[in-house]
Amino acid sequence: MELLDRLEEVFGQRPLAEVNLPGGSIGEVHLIKMADGEQLVAKLGGRAEGGLLVEAAMLRYLAGHSQLPVPAVIYAEDTLLILEFLPGRSEFSPAAEADAARHLAALHTITAPRFGFDSDTLIGAFSQPNPWSEDWISFFAEQRLLYMGRLCLEAERLPASYLRRLEAFCDQLDRWLLAPAAPALVHGDIWATNVLAQGDQISAFLDPALYYGHAEVELAYIALFGTFAEPFFRRYQEIRPLPPGFFETRRDVYNLYPLLVHVRHFGGSYLNGVDRTLARFGF
Repeated sequence: MELLDRLEEVFGQRPLAEVNLPGGSIGEVHLIKMADGEQLVAKLGGRAEGGLLVEAAMLRYLAGHSQLPVPAVIYAEDTLLILEFLPGRSEFSPAAEADAARHLAALHTITAPRFGFDSDTLIGAFSQPNPWSEDWISFFAEQRLLYMGRLCLEAERLPASYLRRLEAFCDQLDRWLLAPAAPALVHGDIWATNVLAQGDQISAFLDPALYYGHAEVELAYIALFGTFAEPFFRRYQEIRPLPPGFFETRRDVYNLYPLLVHVRHFGGSYLNGVDRTLARFGF
């Protein structure tokens, strides 16, 4: 069924038009124009089975538990997600970066008794397991690094020798990582097209990969992909200072996870990043 036909079934009226939007690296994203002038965003498939329902649940969780600006969920089913349209561009002035830091620092003050989440969530096209855990380092080792490493191996994107190196590294993670004072709610997928700004203000955070973990995983990811630069980190540390050693050591440890996610999605040069990181720590 064509998208406009499906939307007519949902709304009882036929939209005037739909336009493809950029940024849908996992599924299709469309801007929908309704007869009354309202604009909506429709997302189609592309994620794990039921993934759009998981995405809807994550957005609703953020709307109900935080002040992070996220689009309202209008309609959700397995293969169709309709969201409020929030204007903006993935271009960030220094002031917008500082505003993003303010939003994320506030998000990271939201805590839970344990690490994990009420349900599994998503990172890109793949399920992200979140069994509740008392111990951050073992959670990160088992539910992030080793879980994704095994997915990569099963997909023949990671050599078995790399997984053995990763397993040996995970056995010694406590040499480099610090447990946080409390589990922090993290967005989990802050790369440029998942954030929108209007002028000097952030208008939306999109496509979360939620769980309660360590706020440093969020900051490491931002540094890895260059989502934000010095104005962001300066403002964030004014609000929530980082313990020494993050930029020198822990950032690279935490970024093994998004590197492995990208190996699973895309292969290629991301495998070199995994190799370099493991070698840096002697594995």
